[in-house]
Amino acid sequence: MNEDRQRYSDADLAEFKILIQGKIDKAERDLMLIRESFLNDKNNGTDDTSPTFKAFEEGAETLSKEQNSILAGRQEKFLRDLKNALIRIQNKTYGICRVTGKLIAKDRLKAVPHATLSIEAKNMQR
Repeated sequence: MNEDRQRYSDADLAEFKILIQGKIDKAERDLMLIRESFLNDKNNGTDDTSPTFKAFEEGAETLSKEQNSILAGRQEKFLRDLKNALIRIQNKTYGICRVTGKLIAKDRLKAVPHATLSIEAKNMQR
């Protein structure tokens, strides 16, 4: 494959679209589970336990809600990045490094389908 090529072929873009759509479907299911877990945390059934244990449980519940909130935020960002990748596919700009203008390696895009930087550009940031 010629890495200096202008863009990926329509066949390549179609393949990446299928990969990304699958990741979006999974990420949306995961986000739904995180949100359901967050909503179900409101009552964890410690009403009949000792006050000491209940205080511990309330602290753990608060921590769990914070962790779920962080996880949900990350998942929402991941979904947004994947959906932006679909837009780049539609515009036929998918897989082009936003710094170097060269094609991002296929292996990198398969591992990180929402990538907008090549390894070369990532290394330049360090």
